[in-house]
Amino acid sequence: MDKVLFIKMVLGAWNIRIAQLDKLFGELPDEQLQKEIAPGKNTGVYILGHLTAINNRMIPLLNLGNELHPGLFKTFVETPEKEIVATPTVKELRQAWKDINKELDALFERMQPDEWFERHNSISPEDFAKEPHRNKLNVVITRTCHLDYHAGQLVLLK
Repeated sequence: MDKVLFIKMVLGAWNIRIAQLDKLFGELPDEQLQKEIAPGKNTGVYILGHLTAINNRMIPLLNLGNELHPGLFKTFVETPEKEIVATPTVKELRQAWKDINKELDALFERMQPDEWFERHNSISPEDFAKEPHRNKLNVVITRTCHLDYHAGQLVLLK
């Protein structure tokens, strides 16, 4: 298969998921996002923060620069929601979500086809030599699946 076609397919799926989540976040008022997905489970705000943190971390993971909003990963990935002491406001998280995805879009547009098949920063050169499928494009594939998973949860808030 042509590399460019494959990249286009993967990024097309990514962009569709981002657009779907943008729409969903736009439909859910702040009060609704503050509710738990199910009794005893995370709130919509936590999931918004979690997805924003994961996308933010993609920038350095793909060796494209530094995170735009440092600290989100510790708060929304490394810390369970019930243990978080302070979080950004819903408005700040919504803006960070938009800013990070806009930046990722611009960074993705500048990448050349061969760059997508290079190793990302979480795999050693030795392991990458043995497992070349663990490349930058594969990160986008797995992150797209991650978006789908949490979109399914967020729909329960509607």
